[in-house]
This record gives sequence, C-alpha cells and structure tokens, in this order.
Amino acid sequence: MTNDLFLSIDTSSIDWARAQFALTAIYHWLFVPLTLGLAVIMGICETRWYRTLKRSNGAVVDTFWRDTAQFWQRLFGINFAMGVATGIILEFEFGTNWSNYSWFVGDIFGAPLAIEGVVAFFMESTFVAVMFFGWKKVSPGFHLASTWLTGLGATISAWWILVANAWMQYPVGCEFNPDTMRNEMVSFLDVALSPFAIDKFCHTVISAWIVGAIFVVAVSAWYLMKKRDTKLAVESMKIAVIVGLIASLGAAMTGHKSGQSVAQVQPMKLAAMEALYNGGTDVGLTAIAWVNPFCQPDYKSEESAPLKIEMPYALSMMATNDIHGYVPGINDILNGYTRPDGTREPSVDEKIQRGKLAINALANYRKAKKEGADEATLSGQLSIIKENMPYFGYGYVKDKDDVVPPIPVNFWAFRIMVGLGCIFILFFAILAILAFKIPFLSIFTRRLLATFAIIPETAADEYQVTNLPAWHYWVAIALVPLAYIASESGWLVAEFGRQPWTIQDMLPTWVAVSDIGGFSVALTFFLFLFLFTLMLAVEISILLKQIKKGPEYTNK
Repeated sequence: MTNDLFLSIDTSSIDWARAQFALTAIYHWLFVPLTLGLAVIMGICETRWYRTLKRSNGAVVDTFWRDTAQFWQRLFGINFAMGVATGIILEFEFGTNWSNYSWFVGDIFGAPLAIEGVVAFFMESTFVAVMFFGWKKVSPGFHLASTWLTGLGATISAWWILVANAWMQYPVGCEFNPDTMRNEMVSFLDVALSPFAIDKFCHTVISAWIVGAIFVVAVSAWYLMKKRDTKLAVESMKIAVIVGLIASLGAAMTGHKSGQSVAQVQPMKLAAMEALYNGGTDVGLTAIAWVNPFCQPDYKSEESAPLKIEMPYALSMMATNDIHGYVPGINDILNGYTRPDGTREPSVDEKIQRGKLAINALANYRKAKKEGADEATLSGQLSIIKENMPYFGYGYVKDKDDVVPPIPVNFWAFRIMVGLGCIFILFFAILAILAFKIPFLSIFTRRLLATFAIIPETAADEYQVTNLPAWHYWVAIALVPLAYIASESGWLVAEFGRQPWTIQDMLPTWVAVSDIGGFSVALTFFLFLFLFTLMLAVEISILLKQIKKGPEYTNK
C-alpha cells in the first residue's frame, strides 16, 4: 500500500460503496432486533406450555400456551427469513466493494464471520426447522429445547458479528506482517473477548429485546382495542412488559458501560456525540444544544455549541468515573493533549507524519528485500515500521480535519436514542403496574394518570389494560417505529462516530474500497434499494395478515 493507492480509485465509488453498505446494514437491522426479541418471548410462552403439560399428569389440558407460542413463532419465522436474506448480501459486499479491506485484515475479520456461519447460523437453521415442523414429531421437551436453541443460535450469531464489528472499532490481538502486507491474528481470545466487544454485544442484544417487547405489546394492544383474543393479548403483554422493562433498564446500564469504553478507545467519537469542541476537567454532560443538523459546526472558532444546557460534572463522571476527570474535546484531539497520567497524546499532524514514515518504511523494506539487501538494512526499516505502525492509517490522511466525524449526526442520533430509551422505561413501568394490578402502585398510577387528564377522573379506579380508551392502544402501536428509530440511531452513532475509519486508526475508507467504477456500485445501490424496500413491504404485509388472522386455537 502506498499513498498512490487511493488516488487511482474512482472517488465516486468510495461514496457509493459506503452508501450501499449503509443501505444494506440499515435494512438488515430492521429484521434482526425483532428476531432476537421475539425469540425470548416465544421461548417463555412455550416454557409456560411445557410446565402446564408437566403439571397435568396426563390429564387433558388447555392448549392456550401452545397456541400462543405457535402464534408468535409464525411472526418470528416471517421476520427470520427476511433477516437471513439481507445478512448474506451484507457479507458478500466485503469482497465486492471493500476488497482492499478484505485483503488487509481478512485473516482477522474473517475468523468471527466464519464461525458465525459454520456454528451459529447452521445451529439456528437446524433448530428452527424442528421448532416449526416438529410439534407432533418430537417430544415436548425436545421441542422446547429447539425453540430456545433457535433463539440462542440467533444470539450467538449476533455475538460473532458484533465481535467483528467491535474489532473494527478497537483492533486488538493482531500484528502487521510486512512480508504478506496483511494484519494477522496473534491472539484469538483477545479478538473474541475484547472488552469493547462484550460491551457492544450486551448493549446491542438487550436493546433488541426492547424492540421485540414493544412489538408484542403493540400487537396485544391492537387485539385489546378490537376486543378479540383478549387472553392472549393480556398474557403476552405481561410477558413482554417484564422483558421490556428489564431490557430497558439493562440497556441504560450497558449503554453507560459502552460509553466508558468509547471514552477510552474512541475519544473523538465521544467528543462528536457531545459536540465537545474543547475538553478539560469537570466536564458536564450536554442535555441539549443547538447543533445545526445539516452542516458541520465551526468547532475551531466556537467555544461550545450555542444554547447549551448541561448536567454539571456528568460527562467526566460517565467517561472516567471521576467527577473531576479529564475528557478531551475535538480540538484537544486534533492538536494533541496530555493525559492525566502524564503521557502525551500526539496531535493529528504528528500522527500523519508518523503514518507516512510507516508507509515509506514499508515500501523501502519491500524494495530492499526484493533487491537482496543485508539484514541490517531490513532490520532498520522493520524497526521504523513497528515504531510507527499504530499510526499507519494516518499516513493516508491529507487534512487533519478529515478525522473529525460528522458532528450533527452523532450528536442528534445519540440524543434520539437516549431520549427514546427513557420513554421506553417509563412506558414499560406504567404498563407493568396496570397489567399486573399491583394494589398500591396500581391505584397510585391510575390516580396520577387521572390527575394529568390522561384517563377520566371519574373512572380512575377501574382502568386496567383491558379497558383503556382506544388512543392508549394507539400510543403503544406508535412506539413500534420509535423503537426501530432508537435502534437504528444507536448504529448511526457507532458507525458515523468511527468515520473516516473502516478500522480505527488503521485504515481509512478511501483506502479500503475496491478499485471499481462508481457507476457499477451506484447501479447495484438502486437495485438493492428496490429489492430491500420490496422485501420490507412484503414482510409488513405478511405480518399484518398474520396478526389480523390471529392465533389458531386448538380447543376451539
């Protein structure tokens, strides 16, 4: 790799390749959270059915829980099929549009994806067949295990994919081999069990459970509004409320832990999320500020974003576990700063120079080796490469401002995600009190809702989830798209905050892309846009038909 590499690539192909991958990832993630969330809820429903069977001692039993499990499994299956189709295309794009990336780090990045395909995907594919077609062919215990193993397979699949993504955010467990021009894995455990990967996995999967829980609540609310399938609606809503409330609180806790990881290894991402232009100690967490959503702010001349309201000391506490902790801002990172432990972080200009040293030393090493140079010459070049390799990617950066990610996207997407997360906690908490009829809290909640004219005061003592006015149920249904917006916003922060890097500090996007014409990538972009939109429309149509059809009761 030399500085000439990206100059020979059609620049339009870089933008189109990024757009195509973003399109595929966004559509794929529309299906994944519901798959992971429904897997938990349908597993709980079938567990209730299995326990009913065990308690019956051979007597005739009500098949309600089996019918409920089968209903949610049908909706799971529709969504699962769509997720598989988009996921396969996503992996192929690494080879077609990002061949330089695949060559440079394929030995590392390919390992978790291969394990995901060989182990997790085949696991879930095997047991999903038993789950759908084995109700009358295998024992109830084996069928229950198949249902949970299907969900576990999907979760393990998410684990390995998130390990691969986390490695791009925080590359560990690898060394660069100048002879092969590739980064090679030296510790599989460092890659697989990276703290960054663990934090990302926990936060992402728990957030997916929120989407599944809100979906189930919305479907149940629709049935209650239509006054049909009331028992299924109430019992499913109770399960979903428990899952959703636990997941919402869990997402807040894992989100905090993930934020600390970002502060440690991706300080520029954190600075963009907070629109923190100039850092320091005792830094407050921005609640809201005016960051123009359509253009990059002038972070060099502005002290901070205008109309800023912040919580004192909160960002220092979140990032460092110390209310007086030091948090660098965008300008600090660009110009270099001294860490609290006394170590100095080089400026981006210094990193660019050291990156160029690494690139030139690599070219000199390969040339010298080809010409049969002596060992001392080769060792000299290798030492330069090793010393400057942490800044290798900066050697391809022309302007230090290129390493600043889009501040408006990160700032607003983060607040949308957090704001909706708080709404979900409140929603599930109120719904839990109403659904489970907790004596004191239920009365208190209903009276509180009546105080704010959300329900009529004259009927405050009678309101439960089965007899709310229609608009309450519509609120639950309206939360479904908001749950997806929150989920997608989290991924926008994760990926836009990493820009311009495909691999943090190691490989910028314009070096990772394939040397293909922009027109070819643009053509497939619009083809995928059409196909994915069609697939989404088909899935929504089928889901709505199945929901309208409702469960099939055996005892009818």
